[in-house]
Amino acid sequence: MSLSDYKKHIGFGIAGNFALHLEQAGELEDFKDVETEDENGPKGMFPFYLPGMAGQLGEFPLCSHTITLPSGKVNVQAEPEVGLICTLSYEDGKVSAIQPTHFAAYNDCSIRKAGAKKISEKKNWGASSKGLSKQLIAIDKFEQGGVMDRWRIASFLRREENLMRYGEDVELSGYSYFYDKLCQWMKNQINTQQDKGPLEPLLEYIEACHYPEHAVISIGATRYTPFGESNFLKAGDEVVIVLYDAELHSQSSVMEDVIAANYSKEGVSYLVKRVVHSE
Repeated sequence: MSLSDYKKHIGFGIAGNFALHLEQAGELEDFKDVETEDENGPKGMFPFYLPGMAGQLGEFPLCSHTITLPSGKVNVQAEPEVGLICTLSYEDGKVSAIQPTHFAAYNDCSIRKAGAKKISEKKNWGASSKGLSKQLIAIDKFEQGGVMDRWRIASFLRREENLMRYGEDVELSGYSYFYDKLCQWMKNQINTQQDKGPLEPLLEYIEACHYPEHAVISIGATRYTPFGESNFLKAGDEVVIVLYDAELHSQSSVMEDVIAANYSKEGVSYLVKRVVHSE
């Protein structure tokens, strides 16, 4: 598939599904008034793309090779995470099931903007503001014992001649909510989330988008390294996000391949993006 095939997929993301990320991103304060049943669980979901809608969220943001910085003097960070390609089912005007079919390396690139009223204000500033790898991995079953049990995520930033780890190298099972627990939480969140605080009424958006059959859902950014936490993106940087099968590749071999710009291995989903100024 080419990324243009996702123009009819609605785009949602999850906030706070990996321990300590919100604190590192300086966004924990945004959710101080958000009530959750599980204090260790995700804080909510947000839209990043609403197909066919007017306004900024109607702009298709996905790109596999470029991050275009927003205009003006703003701080932008990459957010390494897993993107799920999902089939949506409906009953009586509500989401009845979410079925993940594929996963891939994803970059939920975000503006660090204090005082934003909604999460989505920091998520989509136009074309090439989000990243999804073209290398999709089929999901045999989205449950323990399936293919995703053995996969990990790592990320790097190449600046001039230097390569630094940007996010921690972690197992996908490190997500707070995963597999069926995640699917059930997402279904309930989409059906019940209200326009309150930083959150938005997702079911109203789904209705306005005429109940799309598919979704791209980013399931939460992982933790930064100290370098990633303290460094914002600059034009000329290269961001590399790697999902890899840990039965086939080691942490050290993944880094060796990134150093050599060898992005052709099996059992890997690569997202390699050059950072550029907006025109």
